[in-house]
Amino acid sequence: MDTFGRGLAVPHEIAAGAIPFAMGVVIASILILAVWWGMRVRDREPGPPDPEDQPHLPESGPVHEIREMREPDEVPHDGGVLLPHELRGFGNIRSHTAKDQTPPTWSPNSSGGFGSGSPGHH
Repeated sequence: MDTFGRGLAVPHEIAAGAIPFAMGVVIASILILAVWWGMRVRDREPGPPDPEDQPHLPESGPVHEIREMREPDEVPHDGGVLLPHELRGFGNIRSHTAKDQTPPTWSPNSSGGFGSGSPGHH
């Protein structure tokens, strides 16, 4: 029987407890290092703005939402093409304020949306 090196072996019970403990120490050290590093980075950042740097209401008071019904402008039927520089505003659809400003309402026989579970408009 070869017993060379058996006296140097670590018992199984010690290895079973020491390895998870060592891994826990390494993970805890990494977390402590990460918090320390984060505190260093945060100390280099500028502080919160002063109250006078915050935005203020305009002198005319709060701005309210304006709701209006819009309708698209008629596309010219002269056979020409609208070029990009002829488009107004930010989009590609020109529109103007509608004459009838009453908002559209749901039909009394309509259920709302597709897949809502009701029989829908018949």
